[in-house]
Amino acid sequence: MDSGKGKQFPTNELLNVAFPNTPVVITRVDGHASIANDKALELAGIKAGQTITGGDIQTINGKLTGVLIDNADNAVYAKIPTPTTADYTNWLNTAQANCFAQGLTTVTDCGLNYDDVELLDGLQKEGKLNMRLYVMLSDNDANLNKYLKTGPYKTDKLFVKGFKVYADGALGSRGACLLKHYSDKPGWGGFLLRNKSHYDSLAQVLSTTDFQMCTHAIGDSANREVLNIYNKYLKTTNDKRWRIEHAQIVDVNDFNLFGSASIVPSVQPTHGTSDMYWAEARLGAERMKGAYAYKQLLKQNGWMPLGTDFPVEDISPFKTFLAAVVRKDAQGFPANGFQMENALSREETIRGMTIWAAKAGFLEKEVGSLEVGKKADFILLDKDLMKVEEARKKSALEFF
Repeated sequence: MDSGKGKQFPTNELLNVAFPNTPVVITRVDGHASIANDKALELAGIKAGQTITGGDIQTINGKLTGVLIDNADNAVYAKIPTPTTADYTNWLNTAQANCFAQGLTTVTDCGLNYDDVELLDGLQKEGKLNMRLYVMLSDNDANLNKYLKTGPYKTDKLFVKGFKVYADGALGSRGACLLKHYSDKPGWGGFLLRNKSHYDSLAQVLSTTDFQMCTHAIGDSANREVLNIYNKYLKTTNDKRWRIEHAQIVDVNDFNLFGSASIVPSVQPTHGTSDMYWAEARLGAERMKGAYAYKQLLKQNGWMPLGTDFPVEDISPFKTFLAAVVRKDAQGFPANGFQMENALSREETIRGMTIWAAKAGFLEKEVGSLEVGKKADFILLDKDLMKVEEARKKSALEFF
């Protein structure tokens, strides 16, 4: 299900025909919208006219369409049986193999619960966790109650130090929280997923700990809210390295709020090349000046981590490289690149995917560059990324 390239969401009519008696739910690629058949809606107790904080239950003429935005689909997913340990182990093995095949040696894993961490810890003790993981815990009471007592947890392969927080939804599903209404949906500006007081109180608590606050913010309103709260508790330059994940649309007057409190914009360049076909329709030309503005963001602190955001985007770091440097899709569109004033240099992009990414996870003394005393995590390529033309089709030959 993808509303990005179309003008409206689908309905669940075909799902109802194909699965009249079996509950079915399909998730949008970014995880910020779902479509469920009537059986799943019935099982979850979702009815037309309900209001959900931080979510939207879509209807047409008073009838459920099956489309659920952000928090609105929580009730459906709560009905899905919990996977077994064997399931998780198999998924981990598959994920590790996929990551290594693409040349990834360390991954930031966002939104885990404490039982997920315990499972990963058990697997690493058995020698089954071969990747390095920087873990951000999900923002919930169970995780906070457990880890605020014990503090961050670190081993050779596992580092639990962050809390992943969601301020808003995605631009494609129009859940991103904007300062003004969507250009292609008058009267609608998106929404925050929680009350503002939640983000403020969480920031206050985490500011007294060694944990990193890492908040997903896509819309310019969401970014402003998070930036103001971060600045309230961090106040000035610091080494807390609190992050805003995506920082996708920032009002031109708010960029300085990153530098004033050493706030780290953590961006994924392929978002720009995935969204460029329809982003201006959502935002209009004026707001696009602060959208996918990686060069402007980099200037705030002089460093900026880059990621893939898989499985939302492609797992390949080479597509990240292409999107950051030449700002084109895999087919070379657009010919002159997308908003090239915000393209990054090859060196900035390599640093963003290595040493700056490591720094964003407090791992720069161990990984991120080949130096005496650091881990020998590296890959071999058949061509030099600093020279090859547009680095269009690359893959890792070996990893170490």
